[in-house]
Amino acid sequence: MTAGSLLSRNARRKGLNGFMLGLCALFAFFTVSTLFVILGFLLYNGATSVSLNFFTKLPLPPGQDGGGMANAILGSAQIVIVATAIGLPIGFFAGIYLAEYGGKAFAFIVRYVADLLNGIPSIVIGIVAWTVVVVPQHHFSALAGSLALSLMLIPITARNTEQFLLEVPRSMREGSLALGANKWRTIAMVIVPAARKGIMTGMILGVARISGETAPLLFTSLNNQYFSTGLSEPTASLPVMIFQRAISPFDDYHRQAWAAGLVLLALVLLANIAARMVISRGTSLPR
Repeated sequence: MTAGSLLSRNARRKGLNGFMLGLCALFAFFTVSTLFVILGFLLYNGATSVSLNFFTKLPLPPGQDGGGMANAILGSAQIVIVATAIGLPIGFFAGIYLAEYGGKAFAFIVRYVADLLNGIPSIVIGIVAWTVVVVPQHHFSALAGSLALSLMLIPITARNTEQFLLEVPRSMREGSLALGANKWRTIAMVIVPAARKGIMTGMILGVARISGETAPLLFTSLNNQYFSTGLSEPTASLPVMIFQRAISPFDDYHRQAWAAGLVLLALVLLANIAARMVISRGTSLPR
């Protein structure tokens, strides 16, 4: 092979590498810019409606400008907190089972069902919750909404917990067992603490994931123009209020929808920042 052909081949390789680098950079820029475009739209359309009244006042009747979404903010917090209290423990212990006792037929079924639930559209989960909870009770309720969201949180938490527990080195398990600890003590005192930061990160992101769901709440908690006094009543939530305000014919309702979207996105971004802070403290495991 001549020197000229070698130079030509190297030049082609460099040109191809440069092309691929530019293409990857272009798509990376497109991915990052999408978030800033969405955030810009929310800021431009909703920032003027974010005020103290937005967080402290109730919605006004159609046609009247002003008011707020205090009931929706509190309702969303109520629904998500109850869903978190239901979904995180179940998903956590299911993840422990899959990681530490998996390999058998039942574990395969649990893992398959969790993956299937992760892929089911949220509106289907809302219909199931409506059929199982709302229809027998003959009314919408915050509890039904929480149960629907918990069904989405359980598989996310289970698979995340399993993944990080499997990252714990086998030598740590063997060392604990060699010192006389039983299986559960090894799991509780060695394995889970070693993977706690990854597990906590996944839990935070899972809660942020369900906080913006609208379809399940349309079939379960529905809405309420006032503050709800318990879990057995229809309850307002930010995602549902955004939907109802967005499809209304009133300009002020549209501005409130943008403002609510901005608040909801800010909460999700804060959850992601919290997860990144947990990761930045170090999730590496000893080998």
